[in-house]
Amino acid sequence: MINRAYIIDDDDISVFLTSMMLESHLFARTIESYVNVEDALYQLQHIPDENLPDVILLDLNMPVLNGWDFLETISQQESRFLGRCHVFILTSSVDPLEKQQATQYKLVNGFLRKPLDESSLAFITKAV
Repeated sequence: MINRAYIIDDDDISVFLTSMMLESHLFARTIESYVNVEDALYQLQHIPDENLPDVILLDLNMPVLNGWDFLETISQQESRFLGRCHVFILTSSVDPLEKQQATQYKLVNGFLRKPLDESSLAFITKAV
């Protein structure tokens, strides 16, 4: 079981389903969700390194700042997050260009389709 997981997604139903999947599999001691990138970034900037999430499940398509904006921002402090935070894109997108674009970020450990299922959860567990 990992210590802390973040879900960053503006879709309440998706957050609910992802949370239920994580909780039912005892995936993390603490699961926090953020409906916008701004709140998640604020939290990450104001916590000590030892409290960083082990896993971040990140949606790409959100208003104002999106998942790509989130990745650009945390990549500016890559050394702080690399090896501590494992970011997994969790999206409904089927665009192969987005999957390819995600590989350009060292902090991204996988590109998963919504809804989160058991095979995706197993993939995350192995990667962490």
